[in-house]
Amino acid sequence: MLRHLAYVSSASELFGEDELAELLRRSRAADERDGITGMLLHRDGDFMATVEGPAAAIEDLQRRLAHDPRHHGMLVLLDGERAERLFHGWSMGFHRIAAGEPLDEPGFSEFLDTPLSAEVFGADPATSQRLLLTFRRVANRA
Repeated sequence: MLRHLAYVSSASELFGEDELAELLRRSRAADERDGITGMLLHRDGDFMATVEGPAAAIEDLQRRLAHDPRHHGMLVLLDGERAERLFHGWSMGFHRIAAGEPLDEPGFSEFLDTPLSAEVFGADPATSQRLLLTFRRVANRA
């Protein structure tokens, strides 16, 4: 069994391009070393992530994240076990969501424009997994 964890948090200070690139580089190296896969979304200084891997590695990562001064307000949305990976081969997938104007079109869904905040996802944590899996599917098609 694998442990999985999904959370949201807010940057203590806005990340520049170089800082985001460095965060990803270090995260990917550590995740690969520890057998962790997952995805990170970033929008307007807020983060949403899901990680999966050996229980001890996820517990260690969660402890490090809780004490990381680069973000605050970490809210765990999902925490449990699963039999197989949903993000196999993704040491840390990443997608930056740019805010845009909603389209005034029939059938348009603002789901992908949802702010990555505890207020939004705290009421329905399972929605976070749906959002992350949507980005995984889109990336796999590209």
